[in-house]
Amino acid sequence: MPGPREITTTRLTLRPPAAGDRALWVRLHRDPTLYQHAPWAMPEDDEAAAAEFDDCVSRWGDAGFDYGIVEETNTRTGIGVGGLRRRDLEGEDVLNLYFRLAGDVHGRGMGREAARGWVANAFEWLPDLPVIARARGINEYSVRAAVSAGLEPSGSLVEGPAEHGESTLLRAPRAEAHDWFDEDTRESLLDLWVATNDTGGAVGFLPGAPRSDVAQALSAHEEAMADGTTTAVLLRWPDGRVVGAGFWAADRNQLLGHTRTAYRIMTAPDLRGRNLGRLLMSAMHRVARDQGVEVAVLDVRSGLGTTRFYETCGYVEVGRVPGVIRVAPGDDRDSVILARRLDGRPMVADDRA
Repeated sequence: MPGPREITTTRLTLRPPAAGDRALWVRLHRDPTLYQHAPWAMPEDDEAAAAEFDDCVSRWGDAGFDYGIVEETNTRTGIGVGGLRRRDLEGEDVLNLYFRLAGDVHGRGMGREAARGWVANAFEWLPDLPVIARARGINEYSVRAAVSAGLEPSGSLVEGPAEHGESTLLRAPRAEAHDWFDEDTRESLLDLWVATNDTGGAVGFLPGAPRSDVAQALSAHEEAMADGTTTAVLLRWPDGRVVGAGFWAADRNQLLGHTRTAYRIMTAPDLRGRNLGRLLMSAMHRVARDQGVEVAVLDVRSGLGTTRFYETCGYVEVGRVPGVIRVAPGDDRDSVILARRLDGRPMVADDRA
């Protein structure tokens, strides 16, 4: 199933380039105020910039993705270019995150919003390769946008004249599907689960639950993984730490063989606001779709705002059990059931009685 060619965020539409975008592309790539941190990288003339545009259009035709156009959705005004391109980075096959926005929209968080959308889309739909970005260390705007999208500074590299110094290399976490855990991964996952629980996350326990209780719950998931009914999806930080996790469970009823239910969705509390929730769900959708899953189901505890988050990931509420979760005496919460189709079909109820 092909991924979307057009991505929408809160304010933006991110789409492939069209013939009418040539002037915007050339203007942005020939504006010296947008190359203050890397003046050597600006095309030498309009013809060279136009040739880069033609190359971009060709890559879309060959690969189905590349750098594209950033529009403000309300006005359909082109304000920038960017996206992800497959490239070789010192012998490593990667997806390179890049954007260049018009100067008059700087300071409005547009680069941050676009970067978050592009990287989340990559985790679900683009080739399963490392996502990286490069930015001059003094270009704080670009570094902050990449960090907000889920990338982490992970070294440096030399680009351009040596006298201009090094660029910061940033990497996104890697998504992994598991049917078993080695000891280091298990302990790192337990660290994540305990930290999530202790900060109020709805992951099966009340804050302060003993680590041994959490370990017992993890063992139950591992038993299901061993018998082939559960798959774990992890996000691993560049330093090796597990910073996101979720489990897909299959129903033993053959009538439900095309569905999976998600459990224990969690991301590192110390990295909140870094787009990891979207990246984790995108990775989970990729894994489920690769297994032939058509319908994804999950349930959440009301009162935490998580329903709104899952709606942004394409889920719709399909049921609710009022007051079934007792967090504390006098504090009963609803169990909210959400679902999303992964096969491109709309989530429409069958009205046959």
